[in-house]
Amino acid sequence: MGKWTQTVTAKVLGIGALALLMTIPLLQVRELVSERQQLRSDAISQIAQGWGGKQVIGGPVLVVPTLRQVAVEGQLTPRWQTGSESVLADALKQDVAMVVTTRSYGIYSAPVFVATVKIAAQFRAQDVAQYRHAGDASWQGGKAELRLPIGDLRGLQEISELRVNGQPARFESSADRLGHWPTVVVPIDPDTLVDQPIDVQIVLKLAGTEALQLLPLARSTDVTMRAPWSDPGFIGAALPLEHTIDADGFSAHWHLLDLNRSYGQHWSDGDAGMNDALQASTFGVQLYQPVDVYQRNVRAGKYGLLFIAMTFVAFFLFEVLKRLRVHPVQYLLVGAALATFYVVLLALSEQIGFGPAYALAASAVVLMVGGYAMAVLRAWRAGALLGGVLGLIYAMLYGLIAAEQYALLIGALVLLATVALMMYLTRRIDWYASIPEASAASTEAPAAIMGGS
Repeated sequence: MGKWTQTVTAKVLGIGALALLMTIPLLQVRELVSERQQLRSDAISQIAQGWGGKQVIGGPVLVVPTLRQVAVEGQLTPRWQTGSESVLADALKQDVAMVVTTRSYGIYSAPVFVATVKIAAQFRAQDVAQYRHAGDASWQGGKAELRLPIGDLRGLQEISELRVNGQPARFESSADRLGHWPTVVVPIDPDTLVDQPIDVQIVLKLAGTEALQLLPLARSTDVTMRAPWSDPGFIGAALPLEHTIDADGFSAHWHLLDLNRSYGQHWSDGDAGMNDALQASTFGVQLYQPVDVYQRNVRAGKYGLLFIAMTFVAFFLFEVLKRLRVHPVQYLLVGAALATFYVVLLALSEQIGFGPAYALAASAVVLMVGGYAMAVLRAWRAGALLGGVLGLIYAMLYGLIAAEQYALLIGALVLLATVALMMYLTRRIDWYASIPEASAASTEAPAAIMGGS
């Protein structure tokens, strides 16, 4: 048994165990990245509290209170039950022009916007008449109102125009909600509910953070949106029919029909599932920050064990092929330096950006490990070569991080090439042989290092 522990195979297994041991600090780094991500989310929430959060805006919805007679068991006289019915517009057009800036909270930042939203909605007289007489409930037209859903009312900065059938009107605050969202309301003249179309014109300014979504609250919904942001993420239930993206920003156009959603033009307040159906129909844009600092740190950490193992393999090959001796503690110190890279990278990237932080952290680790290898192996060429190999490894890692769509393909090819190279370099090694005795120069290395030379 004692003789077997001196074989090359035992050495390889020991190095593998040490590499696995290094997953502990790597997992700690991953938890640290998650913690910093949560701090960033909290900071964005603080920005949203004073500016407006992720916004949702729809078109005006006609809501009419109702009275319905309900039979009560054991009583001859029926009971009157109050409710409401909602009617959607026939056509809705929304033109959205966004002005985007970046706001900071501490070291964290998020894109915020002010959107000028122009809304034009038309209700057909035929629709109003049809739904008015369709059910067994009696419409209370004197209390009818138009409700406009807005995701976060804190972001409603200005209403510069509101006209109903050409007449100026004024929004009022309300405790009523449409789906999951609060609303502002404008009362409707009861006479407009009798054989008259309803035409609504609205111009407002809405502030928000990171995302703006819209609701297709009409039989035909047409939306145009533009913003000086070159990395939009189109999200929600519908992608734009047309869009252009360049260095100056983006523009997009959506057109949706009532057939594209899971609810109709009319519903009562007791309809089950309406809130979720409305939520599922939202669409719009997110002001995407491509591969932000934390995403890149997470991606770098995923390859941590692979690159620690590759560095250990490089040390092992020098040890076996050059008849040198490296102690397990020295492997651990090298692994600790490689794990420290991810902490330094995270700390620096929050301050100076990912690219410069990566260059500084990688350079520091390459110099540290390369210099340590020169001392351990007592050969400056070997140390320089190992430092160069490590620098190449970090260059490949950066390429993997930067290649968003092709990261998996590149990573697979790099892994395949690495395994092939290891197979080639170790093809003549006798795995049953004992570890070769180290040269005199190399056996003096530990003492020399402890002595400070």
